[in-house]
Amino acid sequence: MVQFTKLRLAGFKSFVDPTEVLVEPGVTGIVGPNGCGKSNLVEALRWVMGENSAKRMRGGEMDDVIFSGTATRPARNLAEVTIVLNNDDRTAPAMFNDYDTIEVVRRIERGSGSTFRVNGTEVRARDVQLLFADAASGAHSTALVSQGRIGSLINAKPTTRRALLEEAAGITGLHTRRHEAELRLRAAETNLERLDDVITALEAQLHGLKKQARQATRYRNIADQIRRSEAVALHLEAEAAKNVLKQARDHFSEIEREVAKLTEHAAGRASEQANVAAELPELRNHEAAAAAALQRLLVDRDNLAREEAQATAAKAQAEERLVQLEGDRARAHAMLEDATAAQERLDQERARLESAAADEAETARAAEEARDNALWVANELEGQLNSLAERLAADEARAGALERNTAELGARLERLREQAGEVTRQREGLGAEHVPDARLGEIRSEAEAAEAALERARAEADAAETALTRAQADEIAAREDLQQSEAARAKLEAEATALTALLEPGDSGDWPPLVDRVTVEPGYEAALGAALGDDISVPAETAAPVHWATLPQYEPPPPLPQGAEPLNRFVQGPDALARRLSQIGLVADTATGARLQGELRPGQRVVTKDGALWRWDGFTATADART
Repeated sequence: MVQFTKLRLAGFKSFVDPTEVLVEPGVTGIVGPNGCGKSNLVEALRWVMGENSAKRMRGGEMDDVIFSGTATRPARNLAEVTIVLNNDDRTAPAMFNDYDTIEVVRRIERGSGSTFRVNGTEVRARDVQLLFADAASGAHSTALVSQGRIGSLINAKPTTRRALLEEAAGITGLHTRRHEAELRLRAAETNLERLDDVITALEAQLHGLKKQARQATRYRNIADQIRRSEAVALHLEAEAAKNVLKQARDHFSEIEREVAKLTEHAAGRASEQANVAAELPELRNHEAAAAAALQRLLVDRDNLAREEAQATAAKAQAEERLVQLEGDRARAHAMLEDATAAQERLDQERARLESAAADEAETARAAEEARDNALWVANELEGQLNSLAERLAADEARAGALERNTAELGARLERLREQAGEVTRQREGLGAEHVPDARLGEIRSEAEAAEAALERARAEADAAETALTRAQADEIAAREDLQQSEAARAKLEAEATALTALLEPGDSGDWPPLVDRVTVEPGYEAALGAALGDDISVPAETAAPVHWATLPQYEPPPPLPQGAEPLNRFVQGPDALARRLSQIGLVADTATGARLQGELRPGQRVVTKDGALWRWDGFTATADART
């Protein structure tokens, strides 16, 4: 039975300084007045043996066991109690029974809680409580007698007395262990019940998965039949596409020939347009000369207008003089009747007046002839003016280019002013000016003909360019159609080649997938799925278009990197998988797999139990990747 040999306190309640109490063989007593700290020693024993109730330690919280200071000494932040046990007879629990002396230390830091250490090793509070329970002691032991404890034991109920007897017999630790064992058993029973529920759920899932597997097999069979039908349809579509491609090529050749014709026609029209453009400068020179002649005619029109105004004024003067002569003659007749006495004088006057009247009649006839000539000239000038006004409206836009003829027109203006009184010569001069009009009409006709030819050539060139653009657009569209047809033909030929390989003789009937013949130990399903992928659904029948062939084993097989275990130790399958499984390694974690990836040989790969994959060529898949 273990014996207490020493109690050491530091910062615990009133024991601010380190204090050591030896427990010698026999009876050790502590005597002192009230308030000297005798009860603190008992509480220190209870506290170091695992007491967790601050109320039993006469405090509000567990930090109250730390020295709180006085008027002359500051408070401490640490408290520590150590108890030393003698274990010479080796009666301590198995985890502490290798030591002759057992030192139990409980240390508390303000605001951080307490810790237990046994011989320098940190342990649980439960381990310390079991240690003292096996020694028939502990924080709640009846050996710690406090005030009123004797009376309560005398009046205790049988169950309480039983606990006292069990403690005296040293079996309190057994009750504690039995309680813990019962708790563990109840937890194990609960886990077993949950495991039964999980097994039931997994069986239901297994039944559903088997049903799904059967459905998947049917789906694969139907899908194979659909692929065969689609292959036939695609072959027919490929033949139709070839015919469409041939037609497109023929159409493209026709469009190319038409484009060549249109290009040649456009080149001819462009040449004609260049020739017409070369003739335009000469025509423009003729047009400039015609415009100069027009300007001269305009100046002549202005001169004739001024001459007409002068003739009109002379006519008015002649008429006025005629009126005056008529008045004079009337006055002369009146004077002849009233002045008989002055007959001779009147006769002389009459002769003179008659002579004057004869002169006036000749003057009147000359004036009338001048008036008639002026009217005729005015009518002629008015017709010419109208004609010139029409030509002016047509050529008015080109008048500004004729300033170089100003000197010539000024000379002609002076000459026309000298000929203002001679109407006949003016008519001859006006008739002479008609020669430029004829030349102007000829030049204008030639210019209009050239412009019409130019417009026709431009229209034909525009039409040719439009046709060329349309032909080029048709050519581009035809090339695009040809490229699309070529791409579709290549795709269909590839599909036809692949489908022809699928439809080779012997592709009849359904074959079970390789996975149906594979057995894997529980827990390694994800590793197998990541290592083989969709290849595991391929059959091992040589009659199938896609199948696993059985090849002899490598002699010897290439070794896997150090740290990788062959997967074929956990998977049993047909001989067709022997080569593949011998080159698949199983690693413990992702760090090992990433480290060994660089050491893999061609064809090798490593996986983890949760489905992560590393392949020799650098391909990597994490555990959460879809497979």
